[in-house]
Amino acid sequence: TKTRSNRPGWSVTFRHPVRTDSKNQRGLKLRKGLGTAIDSEADEYVRQLNVLLADESWWTGDRRTEALQKDFADVVVSAFFDGIEAAALHSNQKREEVIPLPGKDEGYSKALLLGTTGAGKTSLLRHLIGTSSAERFPSTSTAKTTTADIEIITAPGKYSSVVTFIPEHEVRAYIDECLEAACVEAVQGREDAKIMSALLQHEEQRFRLSYILGAWKASADINDDEFRFDDQIEDNSEIDDDETIGNDEQVAHLAKLSSYLATIKSLTLSTQSTVEGDLGSLQAQTTVDDRAAWLELFGTEVFKSPQFSELALDILDDVGRRFDFVNAGIDRGPTDWPISWTFSTDDRAEFLRHVRWFSSNHHRQFGRLLTPLVDGIRVRGPFYPADPVLRLADKLVLLDGEGIGHTATSASSVSTRITQRFEDTDMVLLVDNAQQPMQAAPLALLRSIGSSGFSKKLAIAFTHFDQVKGANLVSFEQKREHVSASIRNAIGSLRDYIGMGIANALERQIESHSVFLGGLDRDNDKLPQGFKRELGRLITLVGEATAPIAPVACKPIYDFRGLEIAMRDAIDAFRSPWRARLGLSHHENVAKEHWTRIKALSRRLANNWADEYGNLKPIAD
Repeated sequence: TKTRSNRPGWSVTFRHPVRTDSKNQRGLKLRKGLGTAIDSEADEYVRQLNVLLADESWWTGDRRTEALQKDFADVVVSAFFDGIEAAALHSNQKREEVIPLPGKDEGYSKALLLGTTGAGKTSLLRHLIGTSSAERFPSTSTAKTTTADIEIITAPGKYSSVVTFIPEHEVRAYIDECLEAACVEAVQGREDAKIMSALLQHEEQRFRLSYILGAWKASADINDDEFRFDDQIEDNSEIDDDETIGNDEQVAHLAKLSSYLATIKSLTLSTQSTVEGDLGSLQAQTTVDDRAAWLELFGTEVFKSPQFSELALDILDDVGRRFDFVNAGIDRGPTDWPISWTFSTDDRAEFLRHVRWFSSNHHRQFGRLLTPLVDGIRVRGPFYPADPVLRLADKLVLLDGEGIGHTATSASSVSTRITQRFEDTDMVLLVDNAQQPMQAAPLALLRSIGSSGFSKKLAIAFTHFDQVKGANLVSFEQKREHVSASIRNAIGSLRDYIGMGIANALERQIESHSVFLGGLDRDNDKLPQGFKRELGRLITLVGEATAPIAPVACKPIYDFRGLEIAMRDAIDAFRSPWRARLGLSHHENVAKEHWTRIKALSRRLANNWADEYGNLKPIAD
């Protein structure tokens, strides 16, 4: 049917017979602009589209050319066939096409930065590439700031970049999940701020609609000045007026969000009455399991509602329009969804001003930021430490990405996205907080690196070393020995898992490849000489990481005794915790996962988007 939407002129709405929705069911609801405001033209396009929908012989991508020859309009052919043809390049392949990653053959050393969220990986990266706090690239915050792969190539010449985006179907799935979560909050009678928080920030905290659509501003009686110290240091990272969102635009964003809230409440009420007819009211559910079952059925019913898909399409259209602000350099795919953005210039300030729209987290830019839609940023240019004394290695590739969790349950497994990169890098740089060294996440990384045979690539950068304080720690040597003792203790706890030989190899490697850094929240020129020296030592280690390892004459000897017992133990070690997560049995220190998280994981596995969700990593396990 033809409809009016936020697009100019007429649009057409239909359920595609082949494309699947976020629950892997055929019949994805689509809305496409027809490019005309004339009623008769729109009616003709709708008639042609209905012909394609009615005849199953057209439902394959290879008949697109024939459809054009049969005098179907271009806009109709595009609306129907886009998205059912061959998949586009993987985002990493797209970045490789535009800016290839150099390797050993070109004299480059490649380092992969890993560590917990908030350990200071991105702050360290800023020092390695010489970007100041005023330049705000890459963005930093207390935790969970970096959600995309950031790849820096240091090279003379002009500044170049390529940014790749999350596919449209994954964005639609995120929107569906956020919308469903908001409806679940609404049916429980939550206040407006809670409902909008569920809509604007995905539970996994990787996808934040507030960055794209604007923040929800509820009236609050809290005075922030009451929580400010008299000697508190102000954040001096200014933002130019041409990069901020004006008041009029903020008001328009808030009005749009208010309309979404009203629709969510209306949708919730209509679905609630349907579920109550079958199961009674939510308040009538007397046990926790009954309440969970009621909410699960409500979530399923609300997803089926036509009003739900209409609202999801409205939000998706709203998200897509944010690309209009940076249309230059955008490369779009078959469905008109952006695949990548490229930019190149000799002007460093201009370059960073453009790139920041894809990496920033500044609250004054909420409403236009595309950061949550990005899955990879690759830049090339003269990114060197600000202090010339630290220019000890000119050819570096520095890879930063999403941090790993803090707790033992969320850090017991290392993501396959991380472990697959070990072989392609020359150094695995573990960034850890010296105040609480070697917690669950760094231990999981050490275990993974050691057991996969890459211990020779390991180096550790301990951050926040200036905050290691105590009456018993008065000198740099005492503080370093205090942290080193934590390393030895941590590796000792791994011996039962990875064996004495690997544990000893890790310990020797860490002793010679550890650096201790502090004050990384300051600019490069404000670091004390001692920490500058440690930073220079790290840069030298990265630059020398491509040095070949001396060959050793050896051959493997295999002993199969005990293999069956080891396999049985390994299988039990995998199954038992997962049965507990699914609520099928009890396992020590493993809690039952909420049904919405299991559903989100299942959705990603079924659609082959990802093999994990948050701290749920069955393939890594």
